[in-house]
Amino acid sequence: MRPGGMLVQKRNPDSDPAGPPPPPMIRVRIKYGAVYHEISISPQASFGELKKMLSGPTGIHHQDQKLMYKDKERDSKDFLDILGVKDKSKMVLIEDPISQEKRFLEMRKIAKTEKASKAISDISLEVDRLGGRVSAFEMVIKKGGKVAEKDLVTMIELLMNELIKLDGIVAEGDVKLQRKMQVKRVQNFVETVDLLKVKNSMANGQKQSSSQRLATIQEDNNGQKQEQKPIQSLMDLPIHQKQKKQEIEEEPRNSGAGPFVTDSSTKWETFDHHPATTANNHVIPPRFNWEFFD
Repeated sequence: MRPGGMLVQKRNPDSDPAGPPPPPMIRVRIKYGAVYHEISISPQASFGELKKMLSGPTGIHHQDQKLMYKDKERDSKDFLDILGVKDKSKMVLIEDPISQEKRFLEMRKIAKTEKASKAISDISLEVDRLGGRVSAFEMVIKKGGKVAEKDLVTMIELLMNELIKLDGIVAEGDVKLQRKMQVKRVQNFVETVDLLKVKNSMANGQKQSSSQRLATIQEDNNGQKQEQKPIQSLMDLPIHQKQKKQEIEEEPRNSGAGPFVTDSSTKWETFDHHPATTANNHVIPPRFNWEFFD
């Protein structure tokens, strides 16, 4: 009983096959040159399937074949039974040079495209590696570091070599778009390295000028220190200057009661190292323990 209430006869799945039995195989004789090839195939197959089965014994690619049935070329999409092909029917196989040439051209185009795609892929990997080095240079210069000028010039040369390789690749379609993208990447990296080169030169110039200024200031300071270096003790003076300084310090004590008057016409007399005496011949002990040299 169906859900709607109608009674129907129940089917037995064992007695009911899945579909009609397949038609029996037929034998087709195909003549290629002076040789006949007999192929067993289903009558419901297409001429394209028959061509693929003929590729093995004849050695001709299925796209280069022409099958003539009843003096007419049959399309690969036509079916055998619809066109009246029966058991022991005869056909003629002809090699199509135009189709063969087209296939060769298509194969060459595919191989060329694959080669260009592989070359662009290799260049892309190399550009990625060089891009990592450019980023490292950029970080060093951004942090105030210094990069050798030779390294930046070498980086530009390597990038230009990759650009030359890309210019030598001829491609179409998607591969051409990939090449264009890689060219743009390389050009951006070259511009970045040029800017880093300018910044690196400016930073090096500023460092050199500042170091020169610092060296000049240090030289000036050293000169001033040498000119204004004070004499800390009498030991640094020569012997005749020591004696003069001793006389100047002891002269006020030897003058007695009256004031000390200097005369510009006075001729100073140097004395030997005898102890100083007063008017009453009392020996005055020296204030300093002088060390004299012969």
